[in-house]
Amino acid sequence: MPIKTAVIGFGYWGPNLARNVFQSSSMKMEVICDISQSRLDKAYKLHPSVKLTTDFNTVIDDKRIEAVFIATPVNTHYELAKKALLNGKHVLLEKPMTGSFKEARELVEIANKMKKVLLVNHIFLYNGAIRKIKEIVDKKDLGDIKYIDSTRINLGMFQQDINVLWDLASHDIAIVNYLIEERPRYVQAIGKNHYHPDIENIAFLILHYNSGLIAHFNCSWSSPVKIRQMLIGGLKKKIVFNDIEPSDKIKVYDSGMTFKTLKDKQKVLVDYRVGNITIPKFSIDEPLTLVIEDFTKAVRMNKKPLSDGKAGLEVVKILDLAQKSIKQNGKLMLYK
Repeated sequence: MPIKTAVIGFGYWGPNLARNVFQSSSMKMEVICDISQSRLDKAYKLHPSVKLTTDFNTVIDDKRIEAVFIATPVNTHYELAKKALLNGKHVLLEKPMTGSFKEARELVEIANKMKKVLLVNHIFLYNGAIRKIKEIVDKKDLGDIKYIDSTRINLGMFQQDINVLWDLASHDIAIVNYLIEERPRYVQAIGKNHYHPDIENIAFLILHYNSGLIAHFNCSWSSPVKIRQMLIGGLKKKIVFNDIEPSDKIKVYDSGMTFKTLKDKQKVLVDYRVGNITIPKFSIDEPLTLVIEDFTKAVRMNKKPLSDGKAGLEVVKILDLAQKSIKQNGKLMLYK
């Protein structure tokens, strides 16, 4: 039997969720809920057979609804997801999971207690290019990874309840946590708010690891150009992932350097190696379709989803520490 589902929030991302639920043979969309009547009018044009409501409680009280997909502003995630879980619903929650580590941890605890699926939609974990990079990393083709440098900048979209790191870096933190089993030792961040007194529109985040790995994230809503690029540097090979590229999104550079200390130990001889560039092929399946499939398996087959509550919690933990670091002028915050 299809999972009877409700989509909560029909703004920026809700229509994409609704479309994929509607197209899925494993799901049946029963209700679309949004506080805006104009958005519900839009939903009616796209899905005239689906019940519409502005009242979230009617969804919660509907015993037929097994799962809710929440695509609302971040400051509402905790309250809505908590009510849904406590009322016996499985939950797919948009990223970032919540606006604080404390709230995210409580949701994970409730989901475990209620034995309900909590999937946080870090959609890049279902992206074919990122999965291919994971495959390359796991095969140790890159050697020991020593640095990750991520840039995610554009002009807008300004958020009203979270800063640029919570909005943009949440993607790349999730990717790094997926690629690298190690978790950071310290979190450090600086940022500036040029338009809103409390919301940074430009920020830089650094994760420091015990292994010597360093990960750097550059995020901005104020850039005149859109860049979506991640560099992954291993001792053997390097990867450049450019999500803006229409086809050749992944390039693997067989290049590196070796160091030799001379006899007087005051000089180092550096030997550079520049080899071939390979462009791996990867699946182009729509990531959101794979998210729906993963959620369905988790609900019906009791399988842990790839982007479960714990994965969402780890991202929020880093963001929460980054926010504290910004407020303390870039202080190193211990990840524990």
